[in-house]
Amino acid sequence: MKRLRMNAQLLRRLIPPAALAAVLAAYVSMSGGPSLMAAVATRELPVYNVDTEEKVLSISFDAAWGRANTEGILDILDQYGVKTTFFLVGFWAEEHPDLVRELVSRGHEIGNHSATHPHMSQLNQAQIREELRKTSDLVKSITGTPTTLFRPPYGEYNDLVVRVSREEGYECVQWNVDSLDWKNLGTENMVRQCTKQVSPGDIVLFHNDSKYILEALPQILEYYTREGYRIIPISQLLLEGKTWIDHTGKQHLCTPEPVPDGTAAPEA
Repeated sequence: MKRLRMNAQLLRRLIPPAALAAVLAAYVSMSGGPSLMAAVATRELPVYNVDTEEKVLSISFDAAWGRANTEGILDILDQYGVKTTFFLVGFWAEEHPDLVRELVSRGHEIGNHSATHPHMSQLNQAQIREELRKTSDLVKSITGTPTTLFRPPYGEYNDLVVRVSREEGYECVQWNVDSLDWKNLGTENMVRQCTKQVSPGDIVLFHNDSKYILEALPQILEYYTREGYRIIPISQLLLEGKTWIDHTGKQHLCTPEPVPDGTAAPEA
């Protein structure tokens, strides 16, 4: 049992959610694994994207290390009439309160990206809560509004990180389209990463200080517009009501139970 649990934890950290189910199926068949399946079945997952037929998606920016391109990004977003979500690290917000206010004044929403940009999966429960609360309190002191979305630094999380963030009133949000802008591979590479496969409900990841963002962003926004997509902040993309998250991280609305023939549906 101990080995099964250890292997399940290893699979969770090393294998993307989209590939996890296939790997588990093969592994369980070899290990006789009801215990392994039970261990993984309770896994806490963030939202990577949303199940919707409407042609909407969200783009998002993580801000931690610099400010050089932020004003330029805001100008481009204004030019295309796009509102989006910026995930701020606490020390960045503390250093640039003028930009935090500017983000909000231009109609964008602020998400929580931790206070110190740690590896959240290495923290205990109290430390996780402190990371979230410090940044939310700081953002509230600057803008008057606390944060309700959380993106773990480095995209790293475990069950505790997701569970505690939700207990603190957050939706834990990742992404399923990665610009890879932090690799500085050039404008064409960024555009290709963000346009090669796009679907309704996607969440796209950028960083505010990436080298080619000001050249690539207009081309990406123009592509989405041509394809008929409307770009909205993540809080507006997330589904309302009772939801569940599948093994790939896609958020779904819970399907209502069918009403038996000849009976009236219950009143709302």
